[in-house]
Amino acid sequence: MILIADGGSTKADWILLDSSGEVVLKTRTGGLNPAVFSVDLMNSRINENEEFKTYKEKVTEVYFYGAGCGTEKPTALLKSIFESFFINAKVVVKEDTYAAAYAVTTEPGMVCILGTGSNSCYFDGTDVDVRIDSLGYILMDEASGNYFGKKLLRDYYYKKMPKSIAKMFKEQYNLDSDTIKRNIYKEENPNTYLAHFAEFMLKNDRTLYFNKVLHKGVKDFFQNRILPYKESKKVPVHFVGSIAYFAKDIIEDVARYYLVELGNVVRRPIDGLITYHQEKIKLEKR
Repeated sequence: MILIADGGSTKADWILLDSSGEVVLKTRTGGLNPAVFSVDLMNSRINENEEFKTYKEKVTEVYFYGAGCGTEKPTALLKSIFESFFINAKVVVKEDTYAAAYAVTTEPGMVCILGTGSNSCYFDGTDVDVRIDSLGYILMDEASGNYFGKKLLRDYYYKKMPKSIAKMFKEQYNLDSDTIKRNIYKEENPNTYLAHFAEFMLKNDRTLYFNKVLHKGVKDFFQNRILPYKESKKVPVHFVGSIAYFAKDIIEDVARYYLVELGNVVRRPIDGLITYHQEKIKLEKR
């Protein structure tokens, strides 16, 4: 049995396929980003999933595509966690850009992720080429959930947010300064915590203020994570993630401004991953 996963910082979607490629199980765990989460937390998120316990000895292959898996050390750490739980499985851990690429195209193109975090790469149809290392939610992650969460919090405290929107923001979230600082500096998952404030823009009607915030973030992403690739003007640029899906109209505007061809925009890459692995199973059986 083959277990595949698309993992972010907020959540991980899991699909179990049988030997013929049929879906046996769909489940979800909390995020498993090895760059920001402790080993104990990731272990607990795997072990507390009851459905995993049913199949843990039957799984023969695990393919995990996740945020924070772009460098050797965190990738090896997460691989060891899976190997200790799925004791009969070969484990492959790859960066989430692979999942995004498999979900949106089989042809050469740029593939971008805008979710809790953000990333970009060039996909040649087979391999992913990430030329700009991500330094995470503090220094990078333009146009991501945590980027927009930080922007909203700053605007609220600097009183740059329109009064009517600030009133709604205060009603919907705990904006006590000590609470915010504790969650950012002392609690687990500060990137996920920041990203949950971005939901404020997703849940409420789009306003001029929200449009300006989104435009600025998406332009920053294009300038820093797309345009430095010389291929960006030659191939389609695809997007994956909840922020990308919500801000598709903004992305279209910015792509036109920079004369970039916009490709597919997909909210969740897991469906594309299922198809990719089902096709692999078919090829192996020929």
